[in-house]
Amino acid sequence: MTDTMPPPRWRGELLHIHIAPSASYEMEALEEATLVAGRGIEGDRYFLGTGTYSGLPAVRDVTLIEVEVLEAIARNDPPLQDSAMVIDPAEHRRNLTVRGVPLAHLVGTRFRIGDTILRGARLNFPCRYLEQLLGRPVYLPLYNRAGLNCAIEQGGSIRIGDRIEPL
Repeated sequence: MTDTMPPPRWRGELLHIHIAPSASYEMEALEEATLVAGRGIEGDRYFLGTGTYSGLPAVRDVTLIEVEVLEAIARNDPPLQDSAMVIDPAEHRRNLTVRGVPLAHLVGTRFRIGDTILRGARLNFPCRYLEQLLGRPVYLPLYNRAGLNCAIEQGGSIRIGDRIEPL
């Protein structure tokens, strides 16, 4: 007899939506956005093909980061920098800031946000480019927890406060 456990269930929330029209532009906060399958968020640099990494083959229709990571960095937990550092949701360059979503576990899995269905493609890694943009040493604090790149499988609308759940 084999013991089988159902997959863990979680439920998260969409806290922030950000886009930028081109590489290096300041991120713009939105209350709602339209996601287009295989393309990205309408108006965002990767939807428009004007992002820093647009020419690379990696999937990045939409990028997510956990607010819990930002909160840990603000506490200097673990102590990876000289002191606590605040990274505002408009600064980290990810499109969606979420709470209660285990991003590291979602590579290769599908989940729902609002009317959309996303598939976790690969974990995102910090880059020195972000350090240059922010003028702060964020590379090490974000290492191994810089978010998730996703493919949009089913487009639709998302809004601040939308529930996020596995499929």
